[in-house]
Amino acid sequence: MPERALTGAQIRRYLAEVADTLDPVGPQHTLILVGGSLLAWHGLRSTTIDVDSVRRLDDELSAAVASVAMRHDLASRWVNSNALPFAPATLVEADCEVLADHPRLKLLGAPWSQVFVMKLYAGRTRDRRDLPKIWPRTGFTSAGDAARMFREAFPHAPDDEFLSTYIETVVAQAPDGPQAI
Repeated sequence: MPERALTGAQIRRYLAEVADTLDPVGPQHTLILVGGSLLAWHGLRSTTIDVDSVRRLDDELSAAVASVAMRHDLASRWVNSNALPFAPATLVEADCEVLADHPRLKLLGAPWSQVFVMKLYAGRTRDRRDLPKIWPRTGFTSAGDAARMFREAFPHAPDDEFLSTYIETVVAQAPDGPQAI
């Protein structure tokens, strides 16, 4: 199936359907949403092509996702763990926002500060476009604060002496403008 743009409402509806597709008996699965799907969930982006989680999908959850994909003509991996390589070392599940809590499927949203540093690390064009939208929700008090978290989140990343300056440039585009830093 070709990838299809998903709105926040569609993501909520299809993930609820995934939860309903799971056998009623068994352990609760957890997905930690990050990236474009989390932005779409919260109305910060109109659409995304997939739902990224920093949690692996086991066979049962993958089968439920595939079943929903078939019913709605979605890409087979419309829910995936492709973001796992970008998961920050500082991401703590207890800090995540509960988006939905079905008996067999819990949906969590990663903290915005973590999503910000993930997108900073990934550095793709679409990630750079999302950074100003995320900034006002991060709780960072300065670009230096964000750069410190980035270094803690990705200690293996090469040191970049211009990281704070780059973040200041990005944040100047935030909906609250430069005063947001």
